[in-house]
Amino acid sequence: MNIIICPGIHEPALTEKFISGGLETYSQSREKAVNILEVPVDGFSALSGFHILEVLNNRLGDRPKSPVIFISFSAGVVGAIAAAYSWQMLGGDVKAFIAIDGWGVPLWGSFPIHRMSHDYDTHWSSKILGSGQNNFYADPPVEHLSMWRSPQTIQGRWVDSYDEVSPPKSRLTAAEFLQMLLNRYQ
Repeated sequence: MNIIICPGIHEPALTEKFISGGLETYSQSREKAVNILEVPVDGFSALSGFHILEVLNNRLGDRPKSPVIFISFSAGVVGAIAAAYSWQMLGGDVKAFIAIDGWGVPLWGSFPIHRMSHDYDTHWSSKILGSGQNNFYADPPVEHLSMWRSPQTIQGRWVDSYDEVSPPKSRLTAAEFLQMLLNRYQ
């Protein structure tokens, strides 16, 4: 399994914190190897699906059928969704797409899509642009960069966006929700 991390336009240290706070426990608990591939971005390259696809081809080119999960943040959601479509069109196996605070970015595809938002208003206004069945929003609301910097500290709600009904364990951290999704697609 390959987890493709597509950051936004922010300091690289925030992505390191996201990986250690949201993914480290998950990757250490797996029996099978998990390859976390961080896409290097320099400013607006986060918006480029071509740039992300080029990184994927360079790192996974000999394994296009190897399953991938995209996790993207903020402006990185723009480039990541374009790369996910392209990767799938080239024969790649996109297991899931997770957009963290990708407000204003249309998300549709033939692969599972999940949104995570820093507040309810962002969750509600984003779902009209496409979202999957299981999503997350911070409650109480948090600052935008907090979702990426420290997902293990963000409390929120897991919701079924088709009918806004919360599953049995509706309160959890953003990191717990993310790990639940990763376990589902492993």
